[in-house]
Amino acid sequence: MARLPRLYAPGLPQLVQANFVHPLATASQPTPADILNPLMGWLGEAGAKHKVAVHGWLLATDRILLLATPTDEDGLPRLMQTLGRNLAARLRSGRVFAGRYRSALIEPGTWVLPALVWLETYPARAQPPHDPENWPWSSAAGHTGGLHSASHWLADHADYWACGNTPFDRQANYRRRLAEGLSRSDLARIDQAVLGQWALGGASFIDSLSHVASRRVAPGRRGRPPKKPPIDLPAA
Repeated sequence: MARLPRLYAPGLPQLVQANFVHPLATASQPTPADILNPLMGWLGEAGAKHKVAVHGWLLATDRILLLATPTDEDGLPRLMQTLGRNLAARLRSGRVFAGRYRSALIEPGTWVLPALVWLETYPARAQPPHDPENWPWSSAAGHTGGLHSASHWLADHADYWACGNTPFDRQANYRRRLAEGLSRSDLARIDQAVLGQWALGGASFIDSLSHVASRRVAPGRRGRPPKKPPIDLPAA
């Protein structure tokens, strides 16, 4: 089966997942700060270089997760290529990522904040009982008011700013969201959108993308198309 072209639509955020070929460490090994720290710096530099606004990010030992809005169709692919090249040179290995990264277009106003929560709570889902705010290699602390060395290049999305009228309100409200997590149905919808590389949003949002997205944004209906009724021709 031919692989899908990259999904892109102007001005819309994308939720990205890129898995490593080999985990940077096993669950019983120390977290490799000597690798994740420079990777964090490369992400900030690559976002600025390739004009990608990074709204949320997480570096884990087995994957990279991003919520970002590129200014053009090539921004995200070039950002991920830069991270892959830098990491390959650092690890002195060949291929870094297990295949192409996967991404989903996210509907603003509805799914941006759930996508952020999905991204930033990954350590807690993968290895409980991790506290998302205490994972140093993510944007969680930047959104909840903690100090973080990468906060200067984090480009908060408008949906995050709508969480409150003051920084304290935004941070407190988002911290509550992070603590509550997502429902199973929301987790499943986000997982399916990312793994299937589709758009995530309501019916009107999906319909609006039909003329601006780089390709089809939702899976087609299964099975054969319905047969058309026969046409009665006039008698000769």
